[in-house]
Amino acid sequence: MSGHSKWASIKHKKAVVDARRGQQFTKLARAITVAAREGGGDPDSNAALANAVQKARDASMPKDNIERAIAKGTGAGADADAIQSVVYEGYGPGGVALLIEALTDNRNRTGAEVRHIFGKHGGALGEPGSVSYLFEKRGVIVVDASRYSEDDLIVAIDAGAEDVSVDDDVFEVLTAPGDLGAVRAALEEAGVEIESADVTQQPASRVPVEGEQASKLLRLIETLEENDDVNAVHANFDVSAELLEQLAS
Repeated sequence: MSGHSKWASIKHKKAVVDARRGQQFTKLARAITVAAREGGGDPDSNAALANAVQKARDASMPKDNIERAIAKGTGAGADADAIQSVVYEGYGPGGVALLIEALTDNRNRTGAEVRHIFGKHGGALGEPGSVSYLFEKRGVIVVDASRYSEDDLIVAIDAGAEDVSVDDDVFEVLTAPGDLGAVRAALEEAGVEIESADVTQQPASRVPVEGEQASKLLRLIETLEENDDVNAVHANFDVSAELLEQLAS
């Protein structure tokens, strides 16, 4: 659990750095546009949009860029209509299940690229429904347990969090997807610094991986995440925090 959560935190920090370099702004804007198209342009009544906007703010995306992305989603622009949400499922090294969320204007291109990445890195793309049953959509907030106690996180429960668990050096605060923003706001108002916060596909159980399999798996995930059309990669693996630190360094 701690290895998986630490990976989520490392991934979050890397995404913020990449976005500030301009490498991820297109993905962030696309996610905002699709969320606004599907649920309306008001973040207060559209939890998916609120989450997409918060991720953009975390990455220091300019306010004008965010507003343009929302306007594109709520307007009648052909560009917004062309973007489709697609989910790919498959298995990586060690039998780890992977659920990939993509936003694309060309399903054939993206499907071919994802299949190529799986094949190149020792994985196999599966059929729809082959692994999705192993995941549940949840809001997940990761907090550094070396800096805070469980008492510091009581405000999360009061704000609607479903559970708070700790393993080694991280807390995981779980919420319903629509409650993520309120729980995050409550923690921040209480002075709790958040390592990462996102709506994710939470695995019901995790497959332990180690050694070369772990290295191959993380290379596969990283390559998928670097694809222009891939918006998120979810996996049901667990790896020791010590090994993850080595692989991430």
